[in-house]
Amino acid sequence: MPSVNKATIRNIADRTEGSCYDNKSGTAGLFSSLKEFFTLRDVFLSLEVLGKKEEIEMMDASKYSIGYYAPPVNEYRWVKKDHIEKAPIWCSVDLRDGNQSLVIPMSLSEKLKFYQLLLEIGFKEIEVGFPAASETEYEFLRTIIENDMIPSDVTVQVLTQCRDHIIRKTFEAVKGAPRAIIHFYNSTSVAQREQVFKKSKEEIKQIAVEGAKLVKKLSEEYEGNFLFEYSPESFTGTEPEYALEVCNAVLDVMQPTIDRPMIINLPVTVEMSMPHIYANQIEYCSDRLHYRDAVILSTHPHNDRGTGVADTELALLAGAQRVECCLFGNGERTGNVDAITLAMNMYSHGVDPKLDFSNMPHICEVYEEVTRMNVSCRQPYAGSLVFAAFSGSHQDAIAKGMNYREENHLHKWNVPYLPIDPHDVSREYDADVIRINSQSGKGGIGYILEKSYGYVMPAKMREDFGYRVKDVSDKSHAELKPDEIYSIFKEEYLNVSRPVEVLEAHFVQGDEIEAHVIARFGNQVHQIYDKGNGRLDAVSNALKQMLPNSFSLETYSEHSLDDGSHSRAASYVGIVCEDGHRAWGAGEDTDIIRAGIKALVSAINNQ
Repeated sequence: MPSVNKATIRNIADRTEGSCYDNKSGTAGLFSSLKEFFTLRDVFLSLEVLGKKEEIEMMDASKYSIGYYAPPVNEYRWVKKDHIEKAPIWCSVDLRDGNQSLVIPMSLSEKLKFYQLLLEIGFKEIEVGFPAASETEYEFLRTIIENDMIPSDVTVQVLTQCRDHIIRKTFEAVKGAPRAIIHFYNSTSVAQREQVFKKSKEEIKQIAVEGAKLVKKLSEEYEGNFLFEYSPESFTGTEPEYALEVCNAVLDVMQPTIDRPMIINLPVTVEMSMPHIYANQIEYCSDRLHYRDAVILSTHPHNDRGTGVADTELALLAGAQRVECCLFGNGERTGNVDAITLAMNMYSHGVDPKLDFSNMPHICEVYEEVTRMNVSCRQPYAGSLVFAAFSGSHQDAIAKGMNYREENHLHKWNVPYLPIDPHDVSREYDADVIRINSQSGKGGIGYILEKSYGYVMPAKMREDFGYRVKDVSDKSHAELKPDEIYSIFKEEYLNVSRPVEVLEAHFVQGDEIEAHVIARFGNQVHQIYDKGNGRLDAVSNALKQMLPNSFSLETYSEHSLDDGSHSRAASYVGIVCEDGHRAWGAGEDTDIIRAGIKALVSAINNQ
């Protein structure tokens, strides 16, 4: 984009100012007020600032090029699979990768609380920290070991660099753990080899091999039940064939067996490619790893390009068996892959993820408390608005889908706009799904009133009520809660008794029903009589004698609000007035006849 010339902008502004005034009188010419002129002049002058900003901060794409390395061979077998068929092995790295990314890392008590949450969710592998690098992490690990806080089916994982003294301190930290994964790593990427370590491929590989030898040696010296994991850090910036060479060299040292497998973790340390490239890299390595039957192939995706979930899902199709992840995608920079989104995506396809997110509000609450991070309102499956529908057409479809599901006693979930049942994650339909504001429609508004309070209005009345609710929301610029919607219904329609009120009504049965009505209109009480083809019709005809304007009874419906002998009845009446417009009313009473009369009177009072 070219820069904006400063002199040109000022010249335009000055000429605009001149065109606004008559040279002789100075009175407004093109613009009717000084306010209009100064608004336009400010726009022109602000372009000067924009122009300077563009000159300084203009982006330059020529600085960048593709930084990943495609594998020498692309098989593309994974593309023939359309979904993940079983849950992977899950490893939470919240207490290590997640914690090290926080502005204020968790205290010991906070880490313990988060640890308990991870156990409740069902994680069987939990990376508890980098104990050789932090006293807090060392203390945390010793606390859960010495207080017997590691369940028999849970394995703790610790991270260590391929450096002698760090590996030794790591083994000291896990002493006494019932089962522990020693996760060692070194970076293998082109950028790190050239810029950070200034070492050749062979020298970098040797770091990994020496680390593996030391880990294996110390595992024989220290008492404990150990498993091992190796990561070629910055895998996505490494040539896949070289990363494979390093991993196989490590495997040849460790010599895993089916009974004691080893984890090879190929991390998306920095997301550099589209997800299918990573899947190809995973497939290439999976096919060529030594001891493949004794290797658990793991992923650890970050989210720099915003596709961490897609990276992981495609990697699982391509042969990965394990995922290292964080709740809500916490982690360095843009975060690690989100465990919740991954698991719930599988769940929505009918695959048991083996993790329990049924109490999502509690999970959000604990996470926000101990990390001081916020769960976005749009966070998949967990955010406060992810199931919310404000749009009228969406609300109508959801309401009809929910009713269809209920009427047909369906087990399978297939409701429009809702990928899963919100109840599965402890969310409520009325509070979390159909939300009411000025964009909402009659279907959603009617659904809220029905599900929260039991009122089932006729279709045309729902439309009339919808306009009233939307008008309130529009003028207040606010969302309306169910109790506020009920208040509008009650105020506008329910048992409205001014200026007309029926005080008594008695009926005589004959060829037609005769109504004897005592009614108040304004400050006067009237006794009136008339006949009709039913009780409500007779009362309607009687009231017409008292009122200055006529109407015709057009719509009537009724239903019970409760069960039992003392249940309340709800009635709805629509009338057509002399000028052709409709008026609506609702009545509620333990007697169905009185409820109908109250609805009729409410409609009359709403003319």
